[in-house]
Amino acid sequence: QAIKNELRSRRFWSATLAELLGTLVLVSAVLGASVPGPDQAPVGPLYPAVAVGVVIVSLAHCFGEISGAQVNPALTLSLLATRKLDLLHALIYMVAQCLGACLGASALYLALPLKSTADHFVNRVPIELNAAQALWIEVLCTFQMVFTVFSVEEHRRKESVEPGNLAIGFAHSAGARFSGASMNPARSLGPAIITGFWENHWVFWIGPIIGALLAGVSHEFFFARSASRQKLVACLTCKDIEIIETASMTGSSLSTVTQNAMRAKHASKQESN
Repeated sequence: QAIKNELRSRRFWSATLAELLGTLVLVSAVLGASVPGPDQAPVGPLYPAVAVGVVIVSLAHCFGEISGAQVNPALTLSLLATRKLDLLHALIYMVAQCLGACLGASALYLALPLKSTADHFVNRVPIELNAAQALWIEVLCTFQMVFTVFSVEEHRRKESVEPGNLAIGFAHSAGARFSGASMNPARSLGPAIITGFWENHWVFWIGPIIGALLAGVSHEFFFARSASRQKLVACLTCKDIEIIETASMTGSSLSTVTQNAMRAKHASKQESN
């Protein structure tokens, strides 16, 4: 019943559309920055890196309050793994992100005067690296990006005035020199479908997913202010993490926080009746 109600809610589909549109904008902007100039000279890794950083800052302002402006299946999986997102939202968001990436790549491809320049859209393992090295770089780049996202969110919960969106934008701009720094499976999927180039495509899925999961889990259960062994156990046993976090943050006993949560839930249920 809860799933049916969620699927009927306007907020749910508004957030899903935000993820689709946000990923479409992100991918089309990054790919557009990768297109060679009039003399067909390659633009190098700097332009796409700056483009993705700037676009992420803009999307955070546009869709941050709606869906979190995740626009990245790897980030969505890390939020799911740390119980910050439920399975239904995670699955729908990832589908929307991949669809948005395909639409963004398709729109830009149709606008290209020379279709051969679409080869620059694709994430490739550089000739000076092998697939294992590129995978490791993707893991590292995605780790620092997702760890930054989690850190910024923790500062926001404490009502910090830190310009978090800029930090996240800068984190997305790292590593482009070595592996293309996809850090986003959807960004790699769209161009691969359009161009039909799938060589070493797995690198740009496995690397970001591993990096994102490591970053999310390490931040939430080892570095965050609310991190504790009880919180990790609660996550692994599918218990209520919010109660553990509240007890850790306030210094209250777990039993006291649990009783208060039960009273609040009972009171809200009576109000709704």
